[in-house]
Amino acid sequence: MKIKRTSMLSGKERTMDLPVTDEQFAKFEAGALIQDAFPNLTDSQREFILTGSTDDEWDEAFGDEDEDDFEPIDGDIPAF
Repeated sequence: MKIKRTSMLSGKERTMDLPVTDEQFAKFEAGALIQDAFPNLTDSQREFILTGSTDDEWDEAFGDEDEDDFEPIDGDIPAF
């Protein structure tokens, strides 16, 4: 199914051909969680449906740092 979205990050309109059925899309539009409606899609494909953004746009806007790469400043973990 061809899905057209406008990116929340860049404002660019794109179309992506995704392996989605009408039944799955109806389930999503009826309020199902995206991961439940489209279990066969990748995280990137689901993000496109939700926000219209692509991996490249996401990396450009937020960097491609991995959460596992995070190190606290001075190695200290703040106490709460």
